[in-house]
Amino acid sequence: MDLLELRDELDVIDSQIVELYEKRMDVCRQVAEYKIETGKKVFDRQREAEKLAKVKSLAHNEFNSHGIVELFEQIMSMSRKLQYQLLAENGSLGKLPFIGVDRLETEKARVVFQGAEGAYSQAAMTRYFGEEIDSFHVDTFRDAMSAIDEGSADFAVLPIENSTAGIVNEIYDLLQEYENYIVGEQIIRIEHCLLGIPGTKLSDIRTVYSHPQSLMQSSRFLADYDWQQISMQNNAFAAKKVAEEQKKDQAAIASEYAGQVYGLEVLRKGVNHSGTNSTRFIIVTNQKIFRKDAGKVSICFEVPHESGSLYHMLSHFIYNNLNMTKIESRPIEGRNWEYRFFVDFEGNLADSAVKNALRGLREEARNMKVLGNY
Repeated sequence: MDLLELRDELDVIDSQIVELYEKRMDVCRQVAEYKIETGKKVFDRQREAEKLAKVKSLAHNEFNSHGIVELFEQIMSMSRKLQYQLLAENGSLGKLPFIGVDRLETEKARVVFQGAEGAYSQAAMTRYFGEEIDSFHVDTFRDAMSAIDEGSADFAVLPIENSTAGIVNEIYDLLQEYENYIVGEQIIRIEHCLLGIPGTKLSDIRTVYSHPQSLMQSSRFLADYDWQQISMQNNAFAAKKVAEEQKKDQAAIASEYAGQVYGLEVLRKGVNHSGTNSTRFIIVTNQKIFRKDAGKVSICFEVPHESGSLYHMLSHFIYNNLNMTKIESRPIEGRNWEYRFFVDFEGNLADSAVKNALRGLREEARNMKVLGNY
């Protein structure tokens, strides 16, 4: 047989495959209708494992057996997604425990931020809530999460990602640990300044203080000087230390705003080497609410430690035509080489496509949690 004849034969086989696929999906539709009536779960892990073992045994060689397993994993995945869709259309998905609101109640709110007065978190807070907001600051990110968890604050402002230094790992871990939820975000352009007490010259400086990320972001500038670099918990703490100790041989890398708060002189502006450096801050509360005009959903989930499990989770976004904008992973404490995944995607919790995807993820993933819609 020549190539054209072989291709013709493939076309005939492919047509048969399509016909059989559609016939199978029609039966799956009937299965879904039965499950709607009886309340049975869509995903039956044991049944699918038995099915895969059976079809694998029908293949005639090792190569084909692997291919058959992969093929039927996809076919059964499409079947589940069809069933989830039908459940959604019939109102059988149940309601997500989140309440849509027209706007956040911020007029009498109390807001907490991490760091000292003059921190970038404070700048993000005033940009989002306004200058007159009732606020207080705490030493650590955990303290901020605890404050809203226990009700001493209504909202917390926390840095989650920097455009050059990457994610803030601790925030991701705390979002999973606490029953607090993201309801907004604020992006702040970062311009680090070298600050010292009035009258300080660059030649006087022996030690510079700042947050480790800020030191890294200013590494090109700092490479020109033989200064001791000491990490601080927060840039504002660094500025406060220099202001309190009043030593000309000390300087801080922090914002110009921090310099104004503590009466420090700007010795050099823009010492960070990236002109487009920005930090994304999240607004967090202990209420399960979302703005009705929200357009981004954040979730986290764990997957079984087996081949293809992450791929199957992400297929829920593809099938529901949802645009995934970010994925990060964090190691799961006490379980070596297993990871928790954090995903951002476009959508609103009221959208049927989002509900459909979340239902599928909740059924098939381990410990799936909606972190917020904002």
